[in-house]
Amino acid sequence: MAAQNLVHGVLGETCLHLCVDMQRLFAPGGPWAVPWAQKVLPAIEELVALHPQRTLFTRFLPAAGPGDGPGMWAHYYRRWAEVTLAKMDIGLVELMPCLARFVPPAKVLDKHVYSPWMEGRLDAMLTGSGIDSLVVTGAETDVCVLATVLGAIDRGFRVVLVTDAICSSADQTHDALMELYRSRFSEQVEAVSTEEVLKNWHSSASPGRPT
Repeated sequence: MAAQNLVHGVLGETCLHLCVDMQRLFAPGGPWAVPWAQKVLPAIEELVALHPQRTLFTRFLPAAGPGDGPGMWAHYYRRWAEVTLAKMDIGLVELMPCLARFVPPAKVLDKHVYSPWMEGRLDAMLTGSGIDSLVVTGAETDVCVLATVLGAIDRGFRVVLVTDAICSSADQTHDALMELYRSRFSEQVEAVSTEEVLKNWHSSASPGRPT
């Protein structure tokens, strides 16, 4: 899917960069390594550096132990017993080092499921903040990024998906999702390049960011 222009105009004070799950879990050598992660990392780092005070990183926290979690999550963590907090190197939940250096002023939101919306903390942070637009980057296109984007659409946010700053471990489903955004969500998702966002996001550390 080719990158497009920002059809709804420039980004400004009411925009937040929501960077999804760029953690050591998904880095080379991690238990859920995403090969593309290193490829998109420079673009993500450049976007964070543009407005670190307007960046929110999400982190996926695995269950405490094998078989923990409600419903099918318990089954999931029996399958992935080695990727639970009791079994793994706890440092793997941390952001990749080149991104962690931006915290603070960037903020971190932990979650236990794919969507950052389900547990209510992201809604609480954004309610009353003045934020109406989200620049979305991170991993994975077809799992946590998908859940993030759909939740944002349902809540009426302007969604800017940065095509060269998202990644998946599966090319086929990444490509399918990018086509889905173009063909079914074209009124609600602007799929653009990092360059397009860098050129068109003019913001300062001013009221409107979540606290």
